[in-house]
Amino acid sequence: MRLCLSLSSLACALFLSLTGTAHAQSAAPPPPEAAKPAEPTQAPQVAAALASPFPPAFPGQTNGPVVVSQTRYKVTTIASGFNYPWAIAFLPDGRMLVTEKPTGKLYIVTQQGAKSAPVTGLPPVDGRGQGGLMDVEVGPDYAQSRYIYWSYYEPREAGNGRPTAGNGLAVARGKLVDGPQPRIEALQIIFRMKPTLDSTLHAGGRIVFHPDGTLFVTLGERSILPGRVQARQLNSHFGKIVRIFPDGTVPSNNPFYNQVGARSEIFSLGHRNILAAALDSRGRLWEAEMGPLGGDELNLVERGKDYGWPTIGYGTEYSGAPIHQSGQGPGMEQPVYFWNPVISPSGMTIYSGNLFPEWRGNIFIGALSGHALVRLVLQNDRVVGEERLKPANNARVREVVQGPEGALYLLTDDPNGRLLKMTPQ
Repeated sequence: MRLCLSLSSLACALFLSLTGTAHAQSAAPPPPEAAKPAEPTQAPQVAAALASPFPPAFPGQTNGPVVVSQTRYKVTTIASGFNYPWAIAFLPDGRMLVTEKPTGKLYIVTQQGAKSAPVTGLPPVDGRGQGGLMDVEVGPDYAQSRYIYWSYYEPREAGNGRPTAGNGLAVARGKLVDGPQPRIEALQIIFRMKPTLDSTLHAGGRIVFHPDGTLFVTLGERSILPGRVQARQLNSHFGKIVRIFPDGTVPSNNPFYNQVGARSEIFSLGHRNILAAALDSRGRLWEAEMGPLGGDELNLVERGKDYGWPTIGYGTEYSGAPIHQSGQGPGMEQPVYFWNPVISPSGMTIYSGNLFPEWRGNIFIGALSGHALVRLVLQNDRVVGEERLKPANNARVREVVQGPEGALYLLTDDPNGRLLKMTPQ
């Protein structure tokens, strides 16, 4: 067990993020198209270099007031030795499902840290770059169906109209058979991102169940230019959030259902790469998505709305070259909040538990390049305070979820990834 107390300020966290990696999603060196320029060592110079090319659309849209928690907490290491873990989901008995991104392995982990053998029966993954096994969720009807759901980069061969091999995000479900050698039975692929593209970047991958019986899947725009330009096109899944039923069928009240030339699964469009999403107490979907060099966003997602990427935004290319002509545009939504410098958001929960009363209603986001757990205080759907917590010391935080007892659980993003638990001190 490791105990720590962290009440870090935003200013300190900004310095740490500025002197670290700008926006890498994996600790391994990024591929050439995602490479970041070398950064100066002096924080003021870096801040100037990363200043947004456009002013915010309204006061408080960025650089919110620094807040400091009065809450004291301790951090327990439940388990370690995960190879770049990505997601956590809770089984009804309190055990956890934990995914490993590059290996495609899924484990069952007890609260005491015991790991199962890898769950067998999952389909193969394309684990290159930012690919692999991503999110995992336990079906709302798990007690009856035993279904779990997961997202992954699916390798795809040439054929069926595809001249070359590639990949795309897919979502699968299967019945979890517990025991000394856990396995998946009755495997079904319920969603496939289309079209297929050969890219190891920006496929998104968060799964969020809604109380209305549907599920949201967040999708990236594949980063490379042939994918980026499709983020606002309705004939492509790239850069979208989609909404489906658990069996993969499409709800008839989706905004573009049966619209000619549109993919019926689409719920919202104009996104870059979403690795963090959660529902609030009203059942509304919030997401945090990665910008380029600057311009990470927090959005409150609404049905059929266009969030503007790549037409508008608050960042630049990694080279410093411009992407947008403006931060605003007609018919396109503004982010509730944006970061510049970036935090590289991955994993999100909106706290509703009783262990930390001060934090109830706050948004928690894992920060990869920010090396922190970001806490946002909201008022009337606007950010009125931001804090950078350090429960993982200076590690990259890949995932944050609220446990059934109200504790916060984290994953660190590294080849010896840790599963951490935050409880009151």
